[in-house]
Amino acid sequence: MRIFSCWRKSERVGGFAIKEMKIFVAGHRGMVGSAVVRALARRGCAQVLTRSRQELDLTNSVEVEKWFAQEKPDQVIDAAARVGGILENSIRPVEFLIENTRIQNNLMESAFRNGCEKFLFLGSSCIYPKHAPQPIREDSLLSGPLEPTNDAYALAKIAGVRLAQAYRDEYGKSAISAMPTNLYGPGDNFDPESSHALPGMITKFHRAKFKGEKEVVLWGTGSPRREWLHVDDLADGLLLLMERYDAREIVNLGVGGDLTILELAEKVMKAVGFTGCIRWDKSKPDGTPRKLLDVSKVQALGWRPTIPVDQGIASTYEWFLKHAPEAKV
Repeated sequence: MRIFSCWRKSERVGGFAIKEMKIFVAGHRGMVGSAVVRALARRGCAQVLTRSRQELDLTNSVEVEKWFAQEKPDQVIDAAARVGGILENSIRPVEFLIENTRIQNNLMESAFRNGCEKFLFLGSSCIYPKHAPQPIREDSLLSGPLEPTNDAYALAKIAGVRLAQAYRDEYGKSAISAMPTNLYGPGDNFDPESSHALPGMITKFHRAKFKGEKEVVLWGTGSPRREWLHVDDLADGLLLLMERYDAREIVNLGVGGDLTILELAEKVMKAVGFTGCIRWDKSKPDGTPRKLLDVSKVQALGWRPTIPVDQGIASTYEWFLKHAPEAKV
C-alpha cells in the first residue's frame, strides 16, 4: 500500500509534518470543501489551491485541462458537486446527472494527465441500494435498486467511483473514493426548497419561531432513520484517508449510529428554541427507510468522529444566524 501525504517527516508543526505539496480542493466554497480547507490550514499545509466557479468552470473540460497544465497540483480532493434534497433531486435529474458526471470526469482526467499523485473522489451514501442490509457495508454497492428520489445523483456518483477504480486498474493511478453519510455544519445550504433535511429544518423552525407560528410542516412520516456527521469531522476523516489509505475499495465515513427524522426534528427544535408543534405531511415521500453505514473499515485506520450531534446542531444554528441569508425573517 502506497501512502501519499501533505506531511514531511522532517518538519513538524502541531504534531503534523508539513510537506511542500500542492493540494487542490475542488469545490472549496461548498460545505465539505470549506471544511477541508479549514482542516488543511490547521495542519499547516501551505500550498492549498482553490478556485471559485467564476474563476474555473469545472464542467468545461477545456478550462479544466488548461488550469491543471498550468498549476499541476500533486493531490486533488474532489468536493465539487451539485447537491440537493429530495425535492431538488426529484425535479432536476438531468442537471444532477450531467453536471456531476462532467465535473468528476474533467477533474480526474486532467489531474492524472498532468502528474497528480493522489486523487480523492467524494461520493455519497445514496449510492447504496434503497433496501440495503443495515448497517450498509461497502460491498453493498450495486446489489439492488436505488432510491428513486435521488437516483440521478446516485448514478453520477457511482460513475465517479467506477472511474477512480478504472484509473487504478488500467493506469495504476492512486485514486480513492470516500462515501460520507448525511452531512451538516457551517456552510450548508439552508434553502428549505433545495436543502437536505437538517438544514431545511433549521430554517423552517427559525422562521416559525420569529413569526410566532404555532406549527411547522415537515415532509413524510418522521419514521425514516438517518445518521448525521458534522462536516468538520468528515474533513479530518478525508485527510486521514489521504495519508493512510490507498486501495481500490470505497470507504464509508459515518458516526455508527442513527436517529429517526422525528428525533432529529426534536433536537433541531430545541437548538432553535421553537416551542410549537410539527405536522407531518404524509403525502410527501420519506425516501430510503433507513441509511446507516458500516464504518468498521475507517475505524480500523484510526478515525472516529468527535462532535456529538446535539453540540453540532447548536453550533450550526449559531453559524446560520451569523452567515445564512435564510436567517433574515
